[in-house]
Amino acid sequence: QVTLAESGGGLAQPGGSLRLSCAASGIFFSIHVMGWYRQAPGKARELVATITSLGGTNYADPVKGRFTISREGAKNTVYLQMNNLKPDDTAVYYCNARVRPNDLETEWGQGTQVTVSA
Repeated sequence: QVTLAESGGGLAQPGGSLRLSCAASGIFFSIHVMGWYRQAPGKARELVATITSLGGTNYADPVKGRFTISREGAKNTVYLQMNNLKPDDTAVYYCNARVRPNDLETEWGQGTQVTVSA
């Protein structure tokens, strides 16, 4: 069973930075795709960024140029460096993993709160 554990959320001021981490356990090969999603109050969960086992990345338009996703493939750990944070970035951030390319379901972490406020 794959378990995802997030850390690094918290409070930041507008223009500030935070770094999120997500470590996967219970698996002994490289996860196909790992990523981050977020859900703000009253809104649907949305994609933030993903990264494949080969390092290919994809970003949602609102975070391009501000957020950077990276991973340690051997450790199945993914990071999200968030710079120039805005109040609209306030949300619960969830780690996600598609373990194998043909998996129909993905794994989710419990989520970590990010609040951007002066």
